[in-house]
Amino acid sequence: MSVVKVKPRQTGATAVLSRLGQPVVTSVTGGEIGVVTRPSEAGFNPLDLLYASLSACLVLSARIAASNLGVLDRLGEVRAEVKGEKAADKPSRIERFHVAIEVSGDFDEATKAAIIADAERICTVSNTLKGNPILVKTKG
Repeated sequence: MSVVKVKPRQTGATAVLSRLGQPVVTSVTGGEIGVVTRPSEAGFNPLDLLYASLSACLVLSARIAASNLGVLDRLGEVRAEVKGEKAADKPSRIERFHVAIEVSGDFDEATKAAIIADAERICTVSNTLKGNPILVKTKG
């Protein structure tokens, strides 16, 4: 069984918005993404980024799970689709996430189910959303 070693990296992001512009988010590692604000604009809005974070974390975690189970060499593709429902009451938030994970590869349904279950346990983003993280406000 091979073990995937995860190298820690800096995490974090900063969003900047000028008076007339669109938000731009920059990661501490230098990645940058523009954020759209109009419903008809192509691109990521803040909720899309939340869904993207969850879906990306789940597929990466599934790959780690397949490796931990010794079946990475037989993994075809992992797809995670994430959608959400906004709450009808205040405060504004996502009340329910809908997550569909599909795993393809040369293994049986029990192995697919094990990969999905392990991915859900490994995924930092889903674990964070299931918890009650503390938001600490600091002066900038």
